[in-house]
Amino acid sequence: MTHSFRFQLALRATAGATLGLAVLSGVTLLTLRAVLDRELNRSISSVASIQAASLADGTPGGMHFHEWDLTPEEAASVSGLIRYAQVWQTDGVSLLRSRYMMSDLPSDAETLVRADAGELIWAEQQFEGSPVRTLFYPLDRLGEGHEAHVLQIAAPLLARNEMLGRAGYFLILLTTLLAGATFAGSWWLAGSAIRPIHAVIDQAEEIGGGSLDRGIQAYADTSEYQRLVEVLNTMLGRIHSAFESQRRFTADASHELKSPLTAMRGEIEIALRRPREAEEYASVLGSTLEEVMRLSKLTEDLLTLARSDAGALAPQVEAADAAEIAARMVDRLRPHAEAKGIDLVLDAPESLLALLDQGLLGQCVWNLTDNALKFADQGGHVRVAISECSGELILEVEDDGPGLGDLDTSSLFERFFRADEARARDPATAGTGLGLAIVKVAAEAHGGHATAENRSQGGARFTVRFPLSSLRLSGMAL
Repeated sequence: MTHSFRFQLALRATAGATLGLAVLSGVTLLTLRAVLDRELNRSISSVASIQAASLADGTPGGMHFHEWDLTPEEAASVSGLIRYAQVWQTDGVSLLRSRYMMSDLPSDAETLVRADAGELIWAEQQFEGSPVRTLFYPLDRLGEGHEAHVLQIAAPLLARNEMLGRAGYFLILLTTLLAGATFAGSWWLAGSAIRPIHAVIDQAEEIGGGSLDRGIQAYADTSEYQRLVEVLNTMLGRIHSAFESQRRFTADASHELKSPLTAMRGEIEIALRRPREAEEYASVLGSTLEEVMRLSKLTEDLLTLARSDAGALAPQVEAADAAEIAARMVDRLRPHAEAKGIDLVLDAPESLLALLDQGLLGQCVWNLTDNALKFADQGGHVRVAISECSGELILEVEDDGPGLGDLDTSSLFERFFRADEARARDPATAGTGLGLAIVKVAAEAHGGHATAENRSQGGARFTVRFPLSSLRLSGMAL
């Protein structure tokens, strides 16, 4: 069974206060008992001294106690003030007792012998059905013919016990009342303390999927609540950005998938309107194949990004020659560069062994080089360089095209981002807008990063850094 934080806080405060009050009450009762016992012992000791002196002054045949002249019935009415006295021989024979007593005080031979030897012995006993505090007091020989050795003085404990009982009842009542007051006060204080949290909860419940940008207002000036609101607003902002990014991604992906499908459908419908020559059908099939290849590439890119979003894009690290991978990608793109009259140059060592994911590195080289070829000027130059520096594998791709202009370079790596017309002058080769996003996630999967900048000589430079352990052929074997 779960309870509210307010109830738990009040309950714990009450439990702590009750425990503290119980301990304090126990200490108070013990202290009170000690004080009462000390006073009672002082009274008994005083009576014992007086009676012992009185006995010492008497004659063997005329021993008596100094006490009130009360009958047993009268003594019962003031029993709390009565002190009982009795004189014993060590053999257990009673020589004298108070006139208020109907029977002998409880004693035993061992105690009488110890008291006769000079030891003061205190005890709590039962006498005539009531508790008494007893002192066995040693007496000197009272003279020739006297055999008395021990004086026993007893005082009733009823008054002390009643006072302790009343004090105990009072402390229990006081503890109960204070516990109730503590619970009520803690409940009120806890409610006041968490009221801003309820305000935050109410605002959070009112915020729907379409109003995540509203944020939450803080209604308390304490640093903890303000920090809580700041953290929640930051989280809501991230969720809102993620929703917006997902919405744009879905819309852009739908558009990118729709365009080639629409083109293929249109061409096929036109081709089927009337019989055509084999060459015309071949042309339609060739155009359709291009759209299918575009769809296939788009689907592969989307799957790569989906794996990255799901945290499943773990690089398959293995020993590979980064220079050979870069050369292979550049060779595959060289016909495209020659068709545009672009000088495609690879600047790489003969061999560069590294621990990396061959597929992801190949995608980075391909996407960046393909992007540079799209925007390089006719007859221009594209340079692909791969090297190792300070424990990092560095991939650079440069072109001498129009450059990035005033574009926000960080946005270049967003999904479905397309440059303006100055940068994307050929709509036929504008791509899907996922190539640079793939480069970014590939770099991040290796723990690296990708950047873009304008070259001082004109054009753009894209750089990818992979922090990894690289080994040349002349170094240690992997």
